[in-house]
Amino acid sequence: MALKQKITLKHIARELDVSISTVSKALKNSEEIGRDTKEKVQAFAKLYNYKPNNIAISLKNKRTKNIGVIIPDIVHHFFTTVFRGIEKYANAHGYNVIVCVSDESFDKEVINMELLANGSIDGFIMSLSAETQQKDDFNHLKEVTEQGIPIVLFDRVTDDIECDKVIINDFEIAYDAVTMLIKGGRKRIALVTTENYFNVSKKRAEGYWKALKDNGLDLNEDLILKLPYTEVNDAVIDDFFANHQIDAVLCVNEIFAISCMRSAQKKGLRIPEDISFIGFTNGILSKYATPTLTTVEQHGEKMGEVAAQLLIERVESEVDYDEETYTTEIIKARLIERDST
Repeated sequence: MALKQKITLKHIARELDVSISTVSKALKNSEEIGRDTKEKVQAFAKLYNYKPNNIAISLKNKRTKNIGVIIPDIVHHFFTTVFRGIEKYANAHGYNVIVCVSDESFDKEVINMELLANGSIDGFIMSLSAETQQKDDFNHLKEVTEQGIPIVLFDRVTDDIECDKVIINDFEIAYDAVTMLIKGGRKRIALVTTENYFNVSKKRAEGYWKALKDNGLDLNEDLILKLPYTEVNDAVIDDFFANHQIDAVLCVNEIFAISCMRSAQKKGLRIPEDISFIGFTNGILSKYATPTLTTVEQHGEKMGEVAAQLLIERVESEVDYDEETYTTEIIKARLIERDST
């Protein structure tokens, strides 16, 4: 172990092959711990210059009744609904919610977490920013969990962090959506998506591919359009529809879907006679589009409520935080059929 590294209870426990609560009790000279173990732990802690983390200690001892929420953006209707669900559940259980927007930026996500992890909140609920997923760097999350601050991740999650997670069945629902299009007689089905480092987009793309394969259709890479998450580029979309014969489109969010529908209409295609569309997120755009958009209802509010419940249970449980198993709750999305299919 590098001497420079800031050592935590977790490190000591791992090195000496004992539980975290044993280390914690041994350092506090608890009578429950045998003398040998106590001396071993204390010697090791001294050798590596272990300093107890006052934030973690104060968090264990007193609750702030505040929850920190970090969302990647406030444009997408989905994140608004998740936040509403979090707030509803948290308020009903006597907690306040502080919300920060990372604006898809890694730096902002880190700053927001540092700002809130100084003892002003009991735990985090968050969805990873695009840059965090792109960089594949989750050290700021690891540091927070090692301080004993619980995190619940939703929607955009990572396997690199051991914590509770709330997601939807992205693969399955994309598979069902494409299958529905195929059953409706569609054969040249496009996928309009974001970069692969978004775990949700990756899962939706896998569902799309599998549905094509299971129905005897070839995967045509030309029919996959990857758009940057930052802005919707109408020229790129127009070009895509001008140069390809497409009779159906699955879009990973509703903003993409509305832009693509507009582009198809500009080309003179009739929806749904000539081309069908399915989007994700049952938001305001989907309901008021012309024609109205068939969409995947992600149950954002339910996702928020489940995330808040998991976090508050974690905060209020007396069991040592690190020694529990974490759960991944999967919310079942559903297709809402409207006039675009």
